[in-house]
Amino acid sequence: MKHSATKPSNIRTNALTHGAAAVLLALGASTASAATSFALSGYDAQEGLRAKVAVTSNVTTPATTYNYYVSPTGSDTAAGTKAKPFKTLARAAKAATKPGTTVFVAPGTYDGGFKTTASGNAKARIYWVSTTKWGAKIVPPAKSSNKTAWDNRGNYVSIIGFEVDGSKVRSGTKWTLGIYTGGSYNVIEGNHVHHTATTIPCNSAGGSAIGVDSYYKGVMSDVVGNVVHDIGPAGCTYVQGIYVSTSGTIKNNVVYRVGSAAIHLWHDATNVKIINNTVSSSNFGIIVGGGDFYFTSAGANNVAVYNNIVYDNKYGISEQGKTGAANSYKNNLVFKNTTYNWQLRNGLKHTGTITSDPLLAGYSRTAAMPNFKPSKSSPVIGRGIATYALPTDIDGKARNAATGYDIGAYQH
Repeated sequence: MKHSATKPSNIRTNALTHGAAAVLLALGASTASAATSFALSGYDAQEGLRAKVAVTSNVTTPATTYNYYVSPTGSDTAAGTKAKPFKTLARAAKAATKPGTTVFVAPGTYDGGFKTTASGNAKARIYWVSTTKWGAKIVPPAKSSNKTAWDNRGNYVSIIGFEVDGSKVRSGTKWTLGIYTGGSYNVIEGNHVHHTATTIPCNSAGGSAIGVDSYYKGVMSDVVGNVVHDIGPAGCTYVQGIYVSTSGTIKNNVVYRVGSAAIHLWHDATNVKIINNTVSSSNFGIIVGGGDFYFTSAGANNVAVYNNIVYDNKYGISEQGKTGAANSYKNNLVFKNTTYNWQLRNGLKHTGTITSDPLLAGYSRTAAMPNFKPSKSSPVIGRGIATYALPTDIDGKARNAATGYDIGAYQH
């Protein structure tokens, strides 16, 4: 197995010292809200975004001190107000520099290849929100000058509801990275990242659709409720779907048709919760491992892999490199991974595993957007556990003890 780094450059920042509890408090504590004329839509009822953004189809957002607006009909010489929005995300990034800021992005097509560097804090995050889920589409610019669609170096930043579409490559540097974050306590949620790095050379430069990296000493970020597919050249073991090299969570994501691993832990990855994801049609389903270390040589440990569907890949769930004895694997469906379903180390055993077809409502290896929801006869219904599970699924449907916790990204 060949592993790749996903850092976009060699600039480093200082490590943070805040505890994980600080970000959880910040994500759950914002109950005040303020209506905007850029009403959010396309977010299902009770979707439960951890940034508390979407509750109904006509929603409010957490009240923030500073608010900016972006629209395809705007101007980068404008003030960035609702009446006079900016035109580009790059211009908004120059304005959104303070904690307690929300950037509302209207539906339309926007050039990628920009960087966000500002940080929020535990009490006042910076939110980037597509006002219609997947309505704000980020695409390669006419003359690309870097390899990353969205390069975030800030801390306490939430990126919510965008589409990153790398399918129409134009001139210049080809994208190898979709949404990349090198900061701490960030949330990458509800995005649709697809067709990135599909035409790059298959070499150790690597790439990923969503990258959460420790290279700049980032810790404790969350990748939640994203749809990721068609990433990297087919069979290229250097290009990953969701690639995490630090601590945090990976929950309620759907990942398929990835050149290497749908979900891949490497470098300094440790203390990661991989919960209720659905992964398929890739080379590897889930890799838990550590190696090519940046700052530590402890290896991947205290990793929980629960309630995931890992189906129809070449390899299923695999420990590689250096791993610890405190990893745990519970209540996953792991089936039809042609080379092997499991490869664990340190004498570890998986428990509660289902070894049968998940009977998904509309599974396909080739359809653009297969239906990964469980059919009425699916064996995943009610077979999950509540530990570390979010209260809602990828579509905002409640998971609870009364109906039973399902395995995978969708609740029946």
